[in-house]
Amino acid sequence: MSVTRGTIAGMTSIDEPLLLETAAKYGVPAPVVRELMAQARPCLYLVPYDEVPEARREGIRPAARTGGLPALPDGVNWPDGREPLVLSVDCAALPRGVLDIELPADGHLLLFTEIEYPPESSAVLHIPAGVRTTERSASYQLDGEAREIRVYEPRTLYPVPGLTFDAEWEGGPQISEFLDGDGDQEALDGFEEAVGDLAYGGHRPGVCVRIGGFSDPWDMAPDTGELVLFAQLAGQAVDYNVFTMNLIVGTREDVAARQYAGLQYEQQC
Repeated sequence: MSVTRGTIAGMTSIDEPLLLETAAKYGVPAPVVRELMAQARPCLYLVPYDEVPEARREGIRPAARTGGLPALPDGVNWPDGREPLVLSVDCAALPRGVLDIELPADGHLLLFTEIEYPPESSAVLHIPAGVRTTERSASYQLDGEAREIRVYEPRTLYPVPGLTFDAEWEGGPQISEFLDGDGDQEALDGFEEAVGDLAYGGHRPGVCVRIGGFSDPWDMAPDTGELVLFAQLAGQAVDYNVFTMNLIVGTREDVAARQYAGLQYEQQC
């Protein structure tokens, strides 16, 4: 069994001896380990510097920012609903070869959506590298009245590769046989948690922004069928007083083709 880099697209390397040693601590046999890892998907956590594991800090550079004002090209305005800017991603600063969805190699992704109430409108824009942009004001006129767009406090985020698991992974034949026999659900859950921490390089953050992987929803998972997770944003990662989870999903084809108008948005409370 090989679980080193390349077994799962872009996953952080976890060598086989360490994985099996961890499994043994929880009483999880190798066939169950193999089945679990086959159902994993890589992701990128975007976290403040103090949540970057120490072993990953050398050479790391910022790759994203929550809040702030958008820098947009001439002729491109705030999205129609004038929803707040919640996340800006510097695509060139993301580690390459990590995700199993295709993001632009350069330029910036801007994510606009309301995190305080169910979003009536949301948008993802890609601003190509080299395009001249101007930071836009939060003030605008509507029917002759002055309006102000909500601007969240800017916070710099750093990318850390990680690993996620399908919420339905317990349904595999090897895992089912394990649980129907002498296996223990609590031990299996503990092993899954430990593998996720190993991939992250430390204890994974509970409140964060994440790109790719399986969703970690508070309700029904929206990434089902042909839909995969593009990004999820915990409200408190943007505003410490907001208790929501925003999930953005789409097909792999739309994500790869940058057809972001086809993305779907869901807010859970």
